[in-house]
Amino acid sequence: MTEFNYLTTHVGSVPHTEAHELNARLLSALDIPCWLQLVRRDFRENIYTQYAPTLPGAVVDEAKEKAYIDTSAADFDLALESFYQSVIDEDVDAFPLHYDYAQGFSVLLESLKQAPAIYAKGQVMGPISFGLTVTDQDGRACLYNDILVDVLIKHMAFNAFWQVKQLSGVSKQVLMFVDEPYMASFGSAYVSLSREQVVAWLDEVYEALHAAGAITGTHCCGNTDWGVLLSTQVDVLNLDAYDFIENLALYSVELREFLDRGGAVCWGLIPNTEQIYNENPQSLAKKLRNGIRLICEKAANRGVTIRPDEFASRSLIAPACGLGPATVEIADRAFEMLAETGAILQSG
Repeated sequence: MTEFNYLTTHVGSVPHTEAHELNARLLSALDIPCWLQLVRRDFRENIYTQYAPTLPGAVVDEAKEKAYIDTSAADFDLALESFYQSVIDEDVDAFPLHYDYAQGFSVLLESLKQAPAIYAKGQVMGPISFGLTVTDQDGRACLYNDILVDVLIKHMAFNAFWQVKQLSGVSKQVLMFVDEPYMASFGSAYVSLSREQVVAWLDEVYEALHAAGAITGTHCCGNTDWGVLLSTQVDVLNLDAYDFIENLALYSVELREFLDRGGAVCWGLIPNTEQIYNENPQSLAKKLRNGIRLICEKAANRGVTIRPDEFASRSLIAPACGLGPATVEIADRAFEMLAETGAILQSG
């Protein structure tokens, strides 16, 4: 089991439009560097667009600033055949992040070539969230297109594998997070997926990443059925602990099993809104400690033993969610407070 001891990292998206200065600043401020998603630099860096170029049938519509998959295109079958041949051949280099779509990845990679890190974090959009947001040519969510479901799962797994391959050359251990914001809608009328489907699809991605030697994580920025994610093969559960930490207490049995197999929690503790001006590092550290204590008390009421001290080695700290929608001022303050709060928690 990897011991994290409240190491600091972040989700990825930022409101900044240039990567070099912020990347350099965060390399010195945070424990685990993570590449920046510059969602306001170019629409192609949108988290639902930047992974699209290597998908068969992908169309990046610059006028409408979105991506979709055209399965009716004349060359789609040929592209699909080429895609699966790359999968069969395990040709990871066929699934890169393109510079124009992910400038921050290249900037981080070049920085770490000069000064390798102990940890490095990458992220990929999960197949569920990607598939429910990106549509085919008829406007139907790709996840409900029988042809595309398997393509999406394998594509995201191989893109993540490609990131691990790059980052493992400049760090001792790679954390690869599969971002699933749409899991916040799981169980609602808007997402008609079964628990078994979600677990199987995510586990296929995690298994590929474990085979590549990565530590896996999943980020969900809203509340969800945490029991579903805890029952997958994920290593690190990343939740918005600022607003939803008490909800994790509802899943004490699943959390106990998750911890027993070596799982860790990345607490999204730092608010990414103006609420940050109502907090300080001391108040946030106290909030997390109280939240962990509540989880343990609720577990005890259900006959499940979870000790607060267990989380010391099983915890990372991050902003509550991506900072892309925030102002630059809020984002900068969030990163400052993240480093300061992490230092308090690490000191005991």
